[in-house]
Amino acid sequence: MKLTTLLTFSLFIATNLLAQDVDYKKGMIQVDGKDYVKLEVTKQNFGLTKNFDVYNLAGKKLIIAVVATEFDADKNDNSYLFYRLTFLTSNQVGIFKVAAIGQEKSFVKLIGTSGIINADTTDNERVKQFIASKGASPRIAVNYTLVNRNRAWPITIQADKNIEQNSKIIGNFKPAGSMNGQDYYEFALPTGVVVAKISFAGGNNMQNMEVFTVKDSQKRVVPMNTNDKIIAADVSIDKNQFALKRVVKWLVDNQYL
Repeated sequence: MKLTTLLTFSLFIATNLLAQDVDYKKGMIQVDGKDYVKLEVTKQNFGLTKNFDVYNLAGKKLIIAVVATEFDADKNDNSYLFYRLTFLTSNQVGIFKVAAIGQEKSFVKLIGTSGIINADTTDNERVKQFIASKGASPRIAVNYTLVNRNRAWPITIQADKNIEQNSKIIGNFKPAGSMNGQDYYEFALPTGVVVAKISFAGGNNMQNMEVFTVKDSQKRVVPMNTNDKIIAADVSIDKNQFALKRVVKWLVDNQYL
């Protein structure tokens, strides 16, 4: 009986929130015809985006909302932006979707229907529930920006596993073990971002490699035929020094390093 009553009460609250009439007039968000919170809007990025500050009716700042640019947006859906909302009076932070077109209207609706304001401040428990039910969990965007240099210069592989061109470190490699005659390597940018995972057989005389490139999630087998006569590799660099030179050239030519 107690559980049924609790569920009925929760459903009643949820229905009321959905039925709320949210309006926005002269910097004031109104709910069901009553002043709810004040909103201050600041244009950013030449007006393409906006930041929002939410105040209670007495003028105390409750929420700061800014575009969260460090997250990966859906490449197939550009209808929204990720916003970071900092709930100052509840000491909580959440990420939310706000419409890319009509950001102000979308944000007003988000806050107006949230139900998080109680007695002129944010209610800690309601904020927690708001983040859990309406918040987003986007993937952090990975920066694959390549090192700027003169690509006409020769590429060298160093004993410290760094890869250089034009006297600049453009990346590095890491042996990832061997299994069933295959040697495995990872290649990364100087920032540590892994760009490719490579495997091949045949050592320095390898004829093809299997490569997985991370930024585009492509897996393929690439012919790596060579007529070069291999004498001896510099093992201080790697036992597969000459094979790795060809791998690195392919990565550079295809804009992965």
